[in-house]
Amino acid sequence: MELDKRKELILAAVVEHYIKTGEPIGSKMLMQTLPISVSSATIRNEMSELSEMGLLEQPHTSAGRVPSELGYRYYIDHLMNQTELSEDERSMMKSELERSMGNPDKLLEKAGEMLAKLTGCAALATTPTDEGAVIKHIELMPVGRRIAMIVMMTSSGIIKNGICKTETELTPDMVETFYNIVRECFIGRPVSDVGTVMIQTLVASLGMNALAMSPLFVVLADIAAQAMQAEVRLEGEQNLLHHREFGSDIYEMMQFFDQKEKLERAIATGKNGLQVIIGSENKFRQLKNSSMIISHYSIGGHDGGTIGIIGPTRLDYAKLIPSIEYVTELVGEMLTDTLKE
Repeated sequence: MELDKRKELILAAVVEHYIKTGEPIGSKMLMQTLPISVSSATIRNEMSELSEMGLLEQPHTSAGRVPSELGYRYYIDHLMNQTELSEDERSMMKSELERSMGNPDKLLEKAGEMLAKLTGCAALATTPTDEGAVIKHIELMPVGRRIAMIVMMTSSGIIKNGICKTETELTPDMVETFYNIVRECFIGRPVSDVGTVMIQTLVASLGMNALAMSPLFVVLADIAAQAMQAEVRLEGEQNLLHHREFGSDIYEMMQFFDQKEKLERAIATGKNGLQVIIGSENKFRQLKNSSMIISHYSIGGHDGGTIGIIGPTRLDYAKLIPSIEYVTELVGEMLTDTLKE
């Protein structure tokens, strides 16, 4: 779909007025805001044509026009001028996230909290999903005579831990044997390789140490399985209660947020970079009256996860998109730096 310059100016003015006020706009008021000299009658005719093209809607017979989903899409793809973040805004965002640098889980949580506060929407973040992740570090921390915590970190920045109860007392020799096996069999190995078959084969090769050591490696396999599952973190859902556009749909939407598997599917676009998904473009009907702005972060040049927001279709896209892009960029850089340490 291609529009001439005058139609584009009118569509942009309607969208920006509605984003700012939440109210329809008529031809007479629009005439005062346009950067070109044109009569009210001409504007009225142009708005009528834009409505026939599906770009504008008329909520009431005597009311002005508001943008449709298609109108928002054309505006975002062709007309929108993004607002640049100020140095103060960039500094504030970076400072907030640096407080959680070094802890990937906390960093993603902080990113979500910050976006929820900045945007007044629900914010989401997914843990890294790089299927090619390898095991970078494993730590065994005895917390009792027969109890230990095992911590694993992957090349994607995922940190998982589990508690293990052993059949025998954890001796220094057992701990040393554990680390020798970890260095030989686990470090640098794809997380996806660590499963039941591998552990059974490993335990069978331990001979006399099998009974004592097997609980440790069974827990390690459980941790690896957890690390392979991406988690969706949602912050600020209550912000959506303040957007009157949702009406009674908000209750079904809140129930949808509890279904993390569906939410993960809703944001799985299969595309890198930033996407704006408007209204019925969403995969699930519970999100039909909402928009998602999602951006993908990378870690060390590899796919990481997703950061974004969910809000009404009436969003200040020009202002919010730069914030989401910058937060995503920072998260990727900080996770990359953490893994280099």
